[in-house]
Amino acid sequence: MKEAKNYKEAIDIWGGIEYTINRVGDKYYEQLRKGGHFSRIEDLDLIADLGIKTLRYPVLWEQIAPNGISNANWDWTDERLFRLKELGITPIAGLLHHGSGPKYTSLLDPDFSIKLGEFTYYVAERYPWLKYFTPVNEPLTTARFSGLYGFWYPHGKDDNTFASTFINQCKGIIEAMRSIKTIIPDAQLIQTEDLGKTHSTKKLSYQADFENDRRWATFDFLSGNIDYSAPFIKYLIKIAGIPIKTIAYFKENICIPDILGINHYITSERFLDDQVNKYPTSYIGGNRKNIYVDTEVVRVAPDLRKGHYNLLKEAHLRYNLPIAVTELHLGCTREEQLRWFKEAWEAANMLKQEGADIKAVTAWSLLGAHDWNSLLVKDRNFYEQGVFDVRNDIPRPTALAQFIKSLTKNGSADHPVLHAPGWWKRQESILYPLNSKYTKKNSCAVGFKLKERPFENDIPSIIITGATGTLGKAFARICDHRAIQFILLNRNDLDIADPISVDNAIKKYKPWAVINSAGFVKVDEAESMQQICFRENTEGPVNLANSCRKYGVRFVTFSSDLIFDGMRKSLYMERHAPSPLNIYGHSKLESEKRVLKTAPDSLIIRTSSFFGPWDDQNFLTRMVNTLKNNSIYKTSESHIISPTYIPDLVNACLDLLIDNESGIWHMTNPSEISSADLAYMTAEMAQLDTGLIKICDTKELGFVASRPLYSALGSERGVLLPTLEDAVNRYLTEVHYNINTY
Repeated sequence: MKEAKNYKEAIDIWGGIEYTINRVGDKYYEQLRKGGHFSRIEDLDLIADLGIKTLRYPVLWEQIAPNGISNANWDWTDERLFRLKELGITPIAGLLHHGSGPKYTSLLDPDFSIKLGEFTYYVAERYPWLKYFTPVNEPLTTARFSGLYGFWYPHGKDDNTFASTFINQCKGIIEAMRSIKTIIPDAQLIQTEDLGKTHSTKKLSYQADFENDRRWATFDFLSGNIDYSAPFIKYLIKIAGIPIKTIAYFKENICIPDILGINHYITSERFLDDQVNKYPTSYIGGNRKNIYVDTEVVRVAPDLRKGHYNLLKEAHLRYNLPIAVTELHLGCTREEQLRWFKEAWEAANMLKQEGADIKAVTAWSLLGAHDWNSLLVKDRNFYEQGVFDVRNDIPRPTALAQFIKSLTKNGSADHPVLHAPGWWKRQESILYPLNSKYTKKNSCAVGFKLKERPFENDIPSIIITGATGTLGKAFARICDHRAIQFILLNRNDLDIADPISVDNAIKKYKPWAVINSAGFVKVDEAESMQQICFRENTEGPVNLANSCRKYGVRFVTFSSDLIFDGMRKSLYMERHAPSPLNIYGHSKLESEKRVLKTAPDSLIIRTSSFFGPWDDQNFLTRMVNTLKNNSIYKTSESHIISPTYIPDLVNACLDLLIDNESGIWHMTNPSEISSADLAYMTAEMAQLDTGLIKICDTKELGFVASRPLYSALGSERGVLLPTLEDAVNRYLTEVHYNINTY
């Protein structure tokens, strides 16, 4: 693998917390509260520990003065800003972030800019030591979502509302900076905007040309760069009905940004396609002239994507102003988040070396983001992890945190998963191919067959044991989908119970991690096969842990809910004392103890009751197939469990492995459910005959080994998997059932 690039004069790493307050109807959606930062000032110390010295931070109008400036409450902001000062972090004060202001104004209020200017005057008066300001974040984007698409207040869906909301925000920026500079003369404007590019079929090139002109509107208007012959200006005057004198205001009140803040997401580059038949009908839209679909370019023709380097270069050549990447975030798996950050970091540094004045790259959504998959119009608590994972009371640093910490300290960073390109550069990104050059691919489909791949010693790999088992195959399938290099080994390749075999395999393949999915899984047979069970479930993992410790290799292995005796009637957490009832449980508990003693940095996953779409042997698939064949399915309502969807389990385990996590984690789809209730729920969702489900005594099920009546798992370290209902829904979709919403 090539060494990570080290830039001698590397640009800065800034940070940012997602702090949108957007209004939908009469309801305000607040990211600070959803993510918990509102009540956790300690987060600022974690951010400081990354080495970040500049932070985009909220000084929000709606939060401070919801009932007018005379009733403003500055307490929260006072405490946070002064703590940042103590930590040596320079804030970039954000005053309006996808918002429309408090309820006494709106983006259509003729006095909006005056009211924003008044608020910013008091901000500057209270915090005269502030230097950097973003009075309004992404005016063009906010105008589109609020005035053209109707998502946010005032929910406009017409040209005039869109144009008016955009112009009011730009005027608000000018008035805000004017007010600020009466108190802080050297205050600087860091103006942010989402920057993408629109591509299209030949037929729709006129629409793409218009959108590619419109994307510069925020920076053009503030800079007084008004060209009355440009497509967007002509649109404002002729279609949106904006008076020329309103537009002329910006030529007379120039407010050139001190730094252009470029926000760029994987969804920022679009493709307009008039070949609508290949898309779902819900995707189809259009303009006054043509019907078409507007989708991400990577879903159609990823080769057309310009990416960070080219888009930043366009901004540099157009304005010749200092530039910062002010939002850098990807809601995806961990290795893709690292790959996305690396792409932007290297692009920005290349441009700096070529002479562009690139100031910084901003690790945005340091604490993650909520409900952006619905564009903040539905309160579903959908969470995208950031540099920290806040799905617990204490934010947990992810691999991104270590990556950024290394960049701030050394100017370079690396990780074994960075050998592959991001998904947006791979064939599997294509869902609606533009032409025969592009081929749709989905390696996680039911019919997937693992490819034989030659071992490449120069590419860091993961060894996966248990090639013939359900879990081993699932890890191989998902590693392939995530472009994580792996070597899948069976017993002939690697006998985990033989220390010499283990040592030889690690020396041969030189992995950066080992995932042990091998083991003895037959709980009832373990009662009469104790020696074999302990050989596979205890001695094997200990041998692997020993060799991994010796060679500096990360190690992951699996345990079970069957280490508990079922005497509790509420969720078992990681801290609860184990007391197994059967040989299988004893073998797993002994493995846990000895593995952690041998290699304390090992990651041990306790889980329960696998089900998944890729084999016929798991209990849920057997149940579904039994009912599908109109046969009786026997189950018990006595045992309370927390089932686990294998794809969710594998993806979360890989994220934790990449994050360098260790110790014991409980990992199931959150639930407490009897086997019978799970069968009923699944049958109803799959529209199968629930009358075929027979509740019986556990003796009728033929169990030999004792099992706890209650073994549902919870976690105090973080609930990482989606709900059981969501998992069963996706399971049935994957195996091609027509399902009912449960």
